[in-house]
Amino acid sequence: MRIALDAMGGDFAPQINVQGAIDALCANLDLEVQLVGDAGDLERRLAETGYSGERLSIVPADGFVGMEEKPTEALRKKPRSSIAVCWKLMATREVDAIVSAGNTGGVVAAGLWSRLFLKGVKRPGIAVVLPTLTGRTVLMDVGANPDAKPEHLYQYAVMAQIYSREMLGISHPRVGLMNIGSEDGKGNELVRGTHQMLSKSPYKMDYVGNVEGRGLYLGEADVVICEGFVGNVVLKVSEGMASMFMRRIPDAILKSLHSEKHLAAAAFENLAHSYEYNETGGAPLLGIDGVCIICHGSSDARSIANALQGAAALHKRNVNAQIADALALSE
Repeated sequence: MRIALDAMGGDFAPQINVQGAIDALCANLDLEVQLVGDAGDLERRLAETGYSGERLSIVPADGFVGMEEKPTEALRKKPRSSIAVCWKLMATREVDAIVSAGNTGGVVAAGLWSRLFLKGVKRPGIAVVLPTLTGRTVLMDVGANPDAKPEHLYQYAVMAQIYSREMLGISHPRVGLMNIGSEDGKGNELVRGTHQMLSKSPYKMDYVGNVEGRGLYLGEADVVICEGFVGNVVLKVSEGMASMFMRRIPDAILKSLHSEKHLAAAAFENLAHSYEYNETGGAPLLGIDGVCIICHGSSDARSIANALQGAAALHKRNVNAQIADALALSE
């Protein structure tokens, strides 16, 4: 399993990427990682770790897409940026996957420019796994396609339910469509059109209909579909709310405890882990002919290592082949 890691992507790059790659390689002997970025800087940092370099190589790149840059403009000015080189490596089949904690728009834009889509896929989308009262739910799309059409959302439903089944182990994922109400006929033209397509899908899926926003965390569906603008807002609001609760609630409760305080603190720490992005590593850009994992900009070395492991698992489960077959049945 060969993976190109955007070594210059992320708030704490490149050090956390170098360490994350080493941690993943030590945990998985079947991985081979190519660090893409400033060759001189990466060579120096790699030497400082004392790692032997086994299954780890460096691919030079010129610059990177900064977090505050406009993706398309940056990619035009920097055709040899680290993320652009990563996509070229996958397009030429020199690697099987890409992992990046860099500018999400830059990662997606470079992928769209490559046109490295699975057969039948109209637009790729980003899927994230969120904790719920009943387990875990896949939310898709969370930012790759803010101008979606019904056929795009329909394909997201097909892709996300396969991802849920293969990667989360949910045998028959329930698929829901995010809407402002659960009744038929609710929502805008995009949502109503998508509802009709999902209701009449030739590809067999357990479509449970419209799901309101509160139903996401109540676990009313194992997969929830929406367009990228809505999904990104939902994701960012969720991150902020989880962070607030994890800080405020433990403090309030711990103040009222005495001898059991250490037990309560441990319980809250375990709960917090289920909301942390570094536990899952990153979110896949589904619909790509290859594997692309997009990590949070604030990722640490553990998150990068987990993302590399996740990319390998996604490749091993043949998720892409199943998506292509399912979309062929839908035509």
